[in-house]
Amino acid sequence: MIEVLTSGVALGVHVPGLLLADRIRDQGGRVSVSVLERLMPPKTLETTAQSKLAFHRDFRVAMAGQKLAGNASRAADPAAVAALFADWQSRQVSRFVVFSGFWLTLLADYLEQHGPVDVDICHVDSVISPSFQKVGTPPYPVRHVKLADADAGTIPCSIPVSRDAPIPWTDRDRRLLVHGGGWGMGTYREYAAQLGSVGFALDVVAYEKQDLTSDGVRYFMIDPDWHPWLDDGYPPFGLAGEAFEQRTGHHGSFDLCRQALATVSKPGGGTLLDSLWSASPLVLLEPFGAHEQRNADLWISLGYGIAFEDWARQDFAVEVLQDLHEALLKAEVPDYSEALL
Repeated sequence: MIEVLTSGVALGVHVPGLLLADRIRDQGGRVSVSVLERLMPPKTLETTAQSKLAFHRDFRVAMAGQKLAGNASRAADPAAVAALFADWQSRQVSRFVVFSGFWLTLLADYLEQHGPVDVDICHVDSVISPSFQKVGTPPYPVRHVKLADADAGTIPCSIPVSRDAPIPWTDRDRRLLVHGGGWGMGTYREYAAQLGSVGFALDVVAYEKQDLTSDGVRYFMIDPDWHPWLDDGYPPFGLAGEAFEQRTGHHGSFDLCRQALATVSKPGGGTLLDSLWSASPLVLLEPFGAHEQRNADLWISLGYGIAFEDWARQDFAVEVLQDLHEALLKAEVPDYSEALL
């Protein structure tokens, strides 16, 4: 029995965990998902939701908040933790796959109480991300699994977002997908206006209704009333103003990514995953911290992405994106879910 440990604080951590669970199930494996925030009292969850909105509205606030964030597991309700530990024990969990470093403190308590269990730390980013940096080295054996490796300049393994082949370049919509990750962070809205002015059709993932400002743009949204700790499904997603659909198999925004000429976004780890499995290149915006800068550097070095400013200097040539797409098509990466089974 495999237990995937995610956190709802970042969809770039949570969604890859859901994808791994689905790919394990596809192969007949037994797996469950635990979300850290389900252990938190309601007041803590309310504060988290408020922070998400503040981080969306001001990227400077988001950058400061990342530096100040502490170990989220310390806010967990002891009764909820005890119930979860009992559930793991009753289901005889034989391996944990950890996507957020804040789980490592709780795992230390579980392993001390119930004995050793195999632990994989799955790094979605290309270097150690802040949640793992803040908790330090765990006091028990772990196996590090890297979905991207900035130091080696490689993609050691990955989690398939979909088994479907990438859409051929000639069959794609001549549109760009523009977003700011799961929390809608960063400078993507300003760049969307510039791209629209040079003639690109745009799909923009808005975070709140007040983001719906530009004519001629297709706006999509995640249901603002949904949070990762409410269920084990992917974020309900759809055209702004229409009904949200909770996609199965993978997240809804990936369907837009597969059809686009490129994604214009900050370089989060989940965004790299979407790019790899859709063969849709990345046009890279300002990163959310040093770890995302390393993500950007890796994608550029592999020929899978380009900085926005560099693309602008080439007059936003579509041929540049096609070259990046063709490089992505050549990527051959081992499937982490197969290795687990």
